[in-house]
Amino acid sequence: MSARSGARLRSRARLRLSAATLVGALALGGAGQSARAAGTPPSPAPPPSPASAKALQKRLDDLVATSGGPPGAIALMQVGDRTTVHRAGVADTRTGRPPRADEYMRLASVSKAYSGAVALRLVDRHRLGLDDTIGRRLPALPKAWHEVTLRQLLSHTSGLPDFSTAPAFLEILTADPRHRFDSRRLLDFVADRNLLFPPGSRYAYSNSDNIAVALMAEAVTGRPYERLLEQLVYRPLDLRQTLLPQGYRMPRPYLHGYDVTPPAPPEDISEALGASGVWASGGIVATPKDLNAFVRAWAGGRGYLSEEVRDQQRRFLPGAASEPAGPGVNAGGLAIFRYTTRCGTVYGHTGNFPGYTQLAAATADGERSLTFSINTQTSKGLKPELLAKVRAVQEDFVCALLRR
Repeated sequence: MSARSGARLRSRARLRLSAATLVGALALGGAGQSARAAGTPPSPAPPPSPASAKALQKRLDDLVATSGGPPGAIALMQVGDRTTVHRAGVADTRTGRPPRADEYMRLASVSKAYSGAVALRLVDRHRLGLDDTIGRRLPALPKAWHEVTLRQLLSHTSGLPDFSTAPAFLEILTADPRHRFDSRRLLDFVADRNLLFPPGSRYAYSNSDNIAVALMAEAVTGRPYERLLEQLVYRPLDLRQTLLPQGYRMPRPYLHGYDVTPPAPPEDISEALGASGVWASGGIVATPKDLNAFVRAWAGGRGYLSEEVRDQQRRFLPGAASEPAGPGVNAGGLAIFRYTTRCGTVYGHTGNFPGYTQLAAATADGERSLTFSINTQTSKGLKPELLAKVRAVQEDFVCALLRR
């Protein structure tokens, strides 16, 4: 490639990362959205579940063949000790290799479940309390925020303004998508703003919530959040292919993420943005295999949380949807969502980030689990028709999981 051609490609990628695009791509949520409006099930109702592995594979193949859809998709299902993997399309358009369960990918907002895990494990150890306030644990943050509790942060009912939609944040990111932020100062971008509503009075998905959660965990332990992840999440669950990077590089091998805007060919944007600007709200990188092991414990694995804390985690707010919405009807708990499908209920989290859309879910006992990953981004504001198809296919996989 000539220097001039390379410059043109970089310019095209930079233009796509405009302020307007970044609002949709990195906000990763619907700040200001009411619980009543969120989590509406797809319409019309999806068809009966595919009964065979062949039918499931066809659904995945059709999704990859959709105009503007992902170049590749991978779904990992585990029932007891038995794991099956369905995949379609490619992990890398340059080489044509298929997606694999041991390739790294950006987990996007599924990362919020990990910060939730750190916090609730600390609650179990009586280092944090769900009713601990920002004023008690993070007194340097704006006084107007001081009455917000850990419970409200974890349930997205805090009212904290979302730093990822702040004009100053977006201006920096637009000028340099790989800019290295001080992750622990991300809330500075909205420190001059009051709460959006009285704490606990409504639901509004905000990336600021989980930044504050991580800062609370650091404050009570005196340890960096990254180290807490290792001690409280990675080691107990034997997660050897999970990390929280600061830069833009992906560990190898990885599932490449793409901007798909027909008629242009898919553009690789796997390393277009750094992770420091999302940190505890969206920065974790892991393989489908490790993500599956995590969600089995997070949704219901025995011994990971006490029954008392698990009960608090599962007090759901009807209509509070993850972003993007997961399959079926959504309800929000403490860093976990309930997905009620036509075939039954699973618990987990979704996420989207430039190049990636994720679902990780499991049954309440952790015995049945599903990770569903595609290598392009979709949300309620970005390719909503594609999201409707993704949710329908996800629901088919959930039904197959529950019927096995």
